[in-house]
Amino acid sequence: MKKMLREEPGESVPPEPPPLSDREFTGYQQFVYREAGIWLSPAKKALVVGRLSRRLRELGNPSFGTYLRRAEEDSAERVRLLDALCTHETHFFREPRHFDFLARDVLPRWRAQGDTGSGEGKRVRVWSAGCSTGEEPFSLAMVLRHHLPAEEGWEIDILATDLSTRILEQARQARWPVEKAVQIPRPYLRAYMLRGVGSQEAWMKADAHLRALVRFQRVNLNDENGMLGRFDLLFCRNVLIYFDPASRARAVERLLNHLHPQGMLFLGHSESLLGLGTRVRALMPTVYAQRAPPAGVSAARG
Repeated sequence: MKKMLREEPGESVPPEPPPLSDREFTGYQQFVYREAGIWLSPAKKALVVGRLSRRLRELGNPSFGTYLRRAEEDSAERVRLLDALCTHETHFFREPRHFDFLARDVLPRWRAQGDTGSGEGKRVRVWSAGCSTGEEPFSLAMVLRHHLPAEEGWEIDILATDLSTRILEQARQARWPVEKAVQIPRPYLRAYMLRGVGSQEAWMKADAHLRALVRFQRVNLNDENGMLGRFDLLFCRNVLIYFDPASRARAVERLLNHLHPQGMLFLGHSESLLGLGTRVRALMPTVYAQRAPPAGVSAARG
């Protein structure tokens, strides 16, 4: 273990950035809401200070107001600011009833009928929105690959997206602390995860076949994303809780526009579509399908 570093005589300690005023915090609230649709409550003021102080020290300790103006004028700094303020909490097979529903009801039906009902045969498209460090898309990859074998002609394409470029770079590595192995059912763990050796023994990694099923892209749910196409399964779990009602409604409309008419939308356990329109019907709590459009009206397209 490394020893704690002591301050040497004459060595100066970097000063702390100037405090965040209420007026400056209001500016951050408006900026994050405008850029990402996320509303920072007053209780998040300490979070803003904690997550941005390091960057301010790197820049020579400008005020929070000066830094915000820099981010508004510099697209790269804007992304860096949003990266810092995004919350990332996840684990493998989080909210297991969703994966049980896929394994018990959905995937056996698709396999028996030889297609997903989307008109694309044995090609399955999945979107994991707000993928964080990758545990969700790779959990999906394990379940789908297990139940829809490649030797039967099933093609699996999982798009994993997040607002944070920093977290996406981490997710692309498909590498996690080995302690997370306890979150993965043993048959999947044996089939799809590699244990590190030597200097890497504290880590595990998804094997190459599983990694080939997942691709990553930065997507802001507050923007229109018309080029993504449509999906059979759309996981957007524990993301909408950070949106206010207006931005949540807009995000849901955009998500539904990317869902095949026969597709399914999965939300987090504390989220629902109550009061967000009549386009969907519940298959089970937090799992939704689109209602059939009225006669003569085509389904919404992405």
